[in-house]
Amino acid sequence: MSVLRVVSAGFAPTLQDFGRPQVQNLGVPPSGALDATALRIANALVGNPSDTATIELRVMGPTLEVASDAVRVALVGTSAALEILGERRVEAPPHQSIRLTRGRRFRIGGLSDTGVAYLAIEGGFAIEPVYDSLSTYVRARIGGVEGRALRDGDALPLRLEQAEERAERRCADQSWRRENGPIRVIPGPQDDYFTTDSLEAFFSGEYTVTREADRMGMRLDGPILQHSRGHDIVSDGIVTGAIQVPGNGRPIVLLADHQTTGGYPKLGAVISADVPRLGRMKPGDALRFAAVSVEQAEAARRALEDRTARVIERFGSAEPWLDEDALYGRNLVSGIVGSTESVL
Repeated sequence: MSVLRVVSAGFAPTLQDFGRPQVQNLGVPPSGALDATALRIANALVGNPSDTATIELRVMGPTLEVASDAVRVALVGTSAALEILGERRVEAPPHQSIRLTRGRRFRIGGLSDTGVAYLAIEGGFAIEPVYDSLSTYVRARIGGVEGRALRDGDALPLRLEQAEERAERRCADQSWRRENGPIRVIPGPQDDYFTTDSLEAFFSGEYTVTREADRMGMRLDGPILQHSRGHDIVSDGIVTGAIQVPGNGRPIVLLADHQTTGGYPKLGAVISADVPRLGRMKPGDALRFAAVSVEQAEAARRALEDRTARVIERFGSAEPWLDEDALYGRNLVSGIVGSTESVL
């Protein structure tokens, strides 16, 4: 069997694709990639369909070993290098595809520049989906590998026995990682549960991502919001990006693993085009918010789709990197000549 072995898992990596939003009516959270833009680009680099499951990385990446004839991988969403281990350690750059042969080990270190990154593998994983998705939802133990984060010693079955040799691809345009400006929000449906001064403070003030942040949501530190009609409502539906405000007045932005219903008033919802930006944020990052209309949100989503497509269309040739062990293993230059041969 063709597998990718987990030598050291790092910080709770999980398998994620676009999730399962179609079954929220059954009480199943959507899950899926925190940064769907990075996932799309990672899959495109290795030649996968855009919704192929990848390994989502947070804080600290894993050490993995190739246990198939060859794999093609791409690390996207961070400036951290993909370190190939052996007699000589080689750092291969991120945001490009790389082919590795059987027995090679590689490591991804700390992700100090982002909240999330993705490792795509050509062909994807030979794992049975749950509700048409491989996305891991740990709280209900569904999807991925036994519904949990990856552990040391896991063997991830691959669909491809061997990634064929071809020219490697590189994503040189990383402008999508540097998007800035306010996070855009559609107000409601319970914005009338907050005082006018609180709404003004929310959209004019600055917030910071706290350490109370995970795949379910992120609690923000900043202006405290005051409720005008109490802080409990009859539970209703929640979408990714919804901004709940419990009784302490500290906003919580809900992310991919959010519950499907909730009983706190929701000031608004982050537009889908800006949700990937939230996924990239890490504790200590600052953010501001701006109110927009539904029409503006729809236009922003179309712009994001067009921009992502252009980034993928502009892929170029990968930067060269020297895998000395593989070079010597091929014995391209014997270094031995006969006594009657001349060397020019």
